[in-house]
Amino acid sequence: MTELIYSTRSRKLPSWATGIIGVGTTIAIWWILAITAFANVGIGSDGAIPTPLEVVQQLFEDGWGFYFRNGSVTLAEAAIGFAWGNGLALVFAAIALIVPRLENLTTQIAIITYCIPIVAIGPIVRLIVGAPANGEPAGAAIVLAALSVFFTTMIGALTGVKSTDQRMLDVVSAYGGGVWQKVVKVQLLSALPSIFAAFKIAAPAAFLGAILGEYVGGPDVGFGPAMVNAQQSLEVARVWGVALVSGLFAGAGYALFSLLGKLLTPWAEGSAK
Repeated sequence: MTELIYSTRSRKLPSWATGIIGVGTTIAIWWILAITAFANVGIGSDGAIPTPLEVVQQLFEDGWGFYFRNGSVTLAEAAIGFAWGNGLALVFAAIALIVPRLENLTTQIAIITYCIPIVAIGPIVRLIVGAPANGEPAGAAIVLAALSVFFTTMIGALTGVKSTDQRMLDVVSAYGGGVWQKVVKVQLLSALPSIFAAFKIAAPAAFLGAILGEYVGGPDVGFGPAMVNAQQSLEVARVWGVALVSGLFAGAGYALFSLLGKLLTPWAEGSAK
């Protein structure tokens, strides 16, 4: 029995192979549904779900210029919102650590930002920050991107800090170190794996927040306006193409911070093993 279990584990497929199988299966199911169940469903002659081939053809028809022009604006909005949201989250986490009495207050603020429906407050944010100039990042998109990442990063930082080995903190105290030395020399290093794990989730969230902000922020370019215009023109394949490219951008952000986390926190990989 033991030999059978061992042989089964040894024949386990590598991660890249399972990934290819998963993507291929998803495309096959998508194609089958597009030509059968959803062939005559939705507005327009092409139905609600185009085939993968139709989406690829539309991608080539739109060309690199279309996606670069729109994607660069949305990416800039997501990046600015990501920086602001994560920066404020780390500041609030530091305040909670240095002044423990304020931890409940800072945590409540993070929970409020998480519970606020982004779609609902989008118009309010648009009224406050105003409409963007032609071709410039939308302020509403930046704010919503920042709100999308604040809770995740702050809670991740606090969780990582609280997982610090108490014996290491005792050593710092024994050598006369104060609260600041504990935070910088011990707790920050212990929290880095959790912070990068939060960044992995925050990167796609920021991109989604930016797209949602474009729906209410009123920019002329961006993936949000591109999808709205395609929907209004009943260009279903283009809507799907923009959505898929947006997913690739979000996935690239996740992969980037996953790689950075492995490179900058190698001790976390070792402890996981």
